[in-house]
Amino acid sequence: MKPVNIGICGLGTVGSGTVKVILRNQAEIKARTGCDIRIAQIGARRQNPSLDFADIPFTSDIFAVAENPEIHILVELIGGTTVAKELVERAIANGKHVVTANKALIAQHGNALFQKAYEKGVSINYEAAVAGGIPIIRSLREGLSANRIEWLAGIINGTGNFILTEMRDKGRAFEDVLKEAQALGYAEADPTYDVEGIDAAHKLVILAALAFGMPLQFEKVFTEGISKISPVDVAYAGELGYRIKHLGIARKHDHGVELRVHPTLIPERRLIANVDGVANAVVVKGDAVGPTLYYGPGAGSEPTASAVISDIMDLSRTLTAKPEVRVPYLGTRFDQLQSYPILPIEAIETCYYLRMSALDRPGVLSRITQILSDAGISIEALIQKQPWQGETEVPVILLTNRVRESDINRAIEQIEQLDSIRHKVVKIRVESLS
Repeated sequence: MKPVNIGICGLGTVGSGTVKVILRNQAEIKARTGCDIRIAQIGARRQNPSLDFADIPFTSDIFAVAENPEIHILVELIGGTTVAKELVERAIANGKHVVTANKALIAQHGNALFQKAYEKGVSINYEAAVAGGIPIIRSLREGLSANRIEWLAGIINGTGNFILTEMRDKGRAFEDVLKEAQALGYAEADPTYDVEGIDAAHKLVILAALAFGMPLQFEKVFTEGISKISPVDVAYAGELGYRIKHLGIARKHDHGVELRVHPTLIPERRLIANVDGVANAVVVKGDAVGPTLYYGPGAGSEPTASAVISDIMDLSRTLTAKPEVRVPYLGTRFDQLQSYPILPIEAIETCYYLRMSALDRPGVLSRITQILSDAGISIEALIQKQPWQGETEVPVILLTNRVRESDINRAIEQIEQLDSIRHKVVKIRVESLS
């Protein structure tokens, strides 16, 4: 086979890792693809002095890579959704295949980009866009393709998982751990995308589109972050036999699809509940295979580069194949994608953890339980602490049965109106993941 020429745009963390691994593992890559994969050009704002690639042509104009007639595959690793989108569109227009690690680009513009690529007869591969080095995209597109996927749930943001792990293990406050995460480079100076769930929502919508054979619908994902999680809730969850994780959850029903990102109590015996630090993990439930777990590094230079290069190798094997025999962009052919309705968060059903601060008076608990009973909500577990000496308020912690979100919200409104309840009721959703 003729050499496959790739052009890498971006020399940040992932771009540098991609160059290093390709140069280091050239022999293994050739043995597994049957061809030489050559870095024919690199485009970036500036060179990386830590990389030795004196023989590789370099340009500060990334669009020159998209215009280079010698390039077969353009690798987009610059990030963002403006310049990156224009770069990918230019590459497609010039008949080049594209590999990207850009989850925001795929989540927000993937539908249009896939259509352009389809019309031009080229592919867009994006394994590295979700969960770093974990091959979850390929597992959904190919390994599990015989299954009807029922649901999936994932820890798909390492920053949030690191913060929650530290809060659980050391009893630290959210703000304290966030500062450490920033110092360690796990969180950006502006951590909003990580801690408020936007990054996880980008990834969830990609996984859901692959799992259920539907278009990408990022704007419809319910998103709730971890910034309001308190160490006391982490501790009480542990007393109840649960751990709090920031999950992306997608579940298909006859009447629609759930797409939601939020803190979640998970039974501590579940494998995913024991995924700690910056690691990622995704559980996928297929009708034939049952639940399967995918675990590993969700970010980092070489783990993410591993996924990028796997896409390059995959494309290298199919460069001469007809477009119709390649694996579809979202795992399902364009003409077979289904536009399922996305369920509002008020329509989902799950169990709930509730924590409230009540005055230490007779009859308070009975009034709370009566409100829940009238709403058809039963209590599965309860913790009522004794007040500290001199304190007039006591914490009351409840786990409910499965109930519709709109019903639990109405019950909470009534509970908060009791004169014996102080502060807002804390509500965290609970999933068994079984």
